[in-house]
Amino acid sequence: MTIERFEDIESWQLARQLTRQVYACTAGRDFSRDFGLRDQIQRAAGSAMHNIAEGFDSGSDTEFTRFLRYAQRSCTEVQSELYVALDQKYISEQQFREVFEQAERVHAKIGGFIKYLLSSTKDKATKDSPLRPARRQGTKGTLTKD
Repeated sequence: MTIERFEDIESWQLARQLTRQVYACTAGRDFSRDFGLRDQIQRAAGSAMHNIAEGFDSGSDTEFTRFLRYAQRSCTEVQSELYVALDQKYISEQQFREVFEQAERVHAKIGGFIKYLLSSTKDKATKDSPLRPARRQGTKGTLTKD
């Protein structure tokens, strides 16, 4: 299987959903006025999907794995910030659970992808990924609707 675009990566798709959920939660009146927390949680959620995309274009599985680990950390950051939002009563228990669980799913999916990349690199004794071409040429991004 070859992944030709970062948009094809399932963990990126899940991170995109997480980002949508975070933006929806932060649109609430009280949450939207807490500029620091709002901006931080939005940046953390976006960072998860952006690091997956950036890592995809990195050129080696070693570098890609490094970016995927950054994406995992961003998911954990979202989870921590959700506690602040819950404690400040910016979000409901249900919103907290839904977004927290989505961040967990993204983190786990990225972890599975990291394991796959590490095992495929060891098996093939190469730094080039079997998932994607070594370098994408002239591929235009497209909007996808999940």
